[in-house]
Amino acid sequence: MIRHFAFVAAVLAALTVTACKHAAPAGVAAEVNGYAITVAELEKIYATQNQRPPEGANPDVITSQKLDLLTSMITSEIMKQRAEKAGLTAVDADVETEFNNLKAPFTKEEWEKKLAERHMTAADLKAQLRRDLTVNKLINKEITSHISISDADVANYYNANKGMFNLPEPRIHLAQILVSPDPNGEVRNLKNSKAKNDNEAKAKIANIEMQLKQGQDFGALAANYSEDVNSAPNGGDMGFLPESTLEKVSPDLRKMVTALQPGAISPVMRMPDGYRILKVISKEPQGQRDLNDPRVQQQIREELKNEKDSLLKAAYIEVARNGAKVQNYFAQSIIENAAKNK
Repeated sequence: MIRHFAFVAAVLAALTVTACKHAAPAGVAAEVNGYAITVAELEKIYATQNQRPPEGANPDVITSQKLDLLTSMITSEIMKQRAEKAGLTAVDADVETEFNNLKAPFTKEEWEKKLAERHMTAADLKAQLRRDLTVNKLINKEITSHISISDADVANYYNANKGMFNLPEPRIHLAQILVSPDPNGEVRNLKNSKAKNDNEAKAKIANIEMQLKQGQDFGALAANYSEDVNSAPNGGDMGFLPESTLEKVSPDLRKMVTALQPGAISPVMRMPDGYRILKVISKEPQGQRDLNDPRVQQQIREELKNEKDSLLKAAYIEVARNGAKVQNYFAQSIIENAAKNK
């Protein structure tokens, strides 16, 4: 089924092109202020984001995904053109620095495999990075740099949401490294590291524990080797967990974790889903947290900043789109083909 948003986008795009009807240039998916986004570009980027179509997907679902992607590509091109006009194009040094940062955790073979899995070359990735960095420069200059959160804003938010800062029970900020013996488990760690059986899992977690004892950074090891798909990309960070959550998993787990001081790391634990090492980052007692608490201040400022940032970005992009001349030939073809198949 085509999602409602994609359907509306297609209809609006079709109405736009109908008003100034002309045939689509060969091989062009859309034009933005005269710049052509080709069908080949659309297909290539679609391949980098979707290594295979969803299981059992019909052609309409795939077409809908491509329409959504093209809408994003159009917006990106509008923003890139604005950034270039303002002299904010990312320089080679910026691109190389970002490229090398992404490449650093991998061996040459691992890096080449990563690129191949995404159907990309190094040149493709650098082109994407240049575009992203260029647009980010525009966003930072036009939006982020102008966001200001006052003390009054923070106080008003706190007073309106005071209950959010009243903790009903103690909670613990935890990070984890998980190694699973399941050979079919998904991994999202930087090293693409996966144990295939229990012996490999034991050896792997023992090696990680040894590196931790040698002073290696917990977050870096989690990002490189943890097999938990949710926390590995964040350096193993699981956020704050109420003590009752730990109790539900295991009373012994709660007893062990609550006995650890902030900064302490647990021994290896064998659990139903594999071998796990936990780190206690911090602890918070139950009760009302005061407005003067630096953590409360930071949380509120980040929340308000993110809200303003999202709103201003959405408004800025809408204004930018209104000022651009866009011709979405791909959307037009969807409507025309539907009419022909009646």
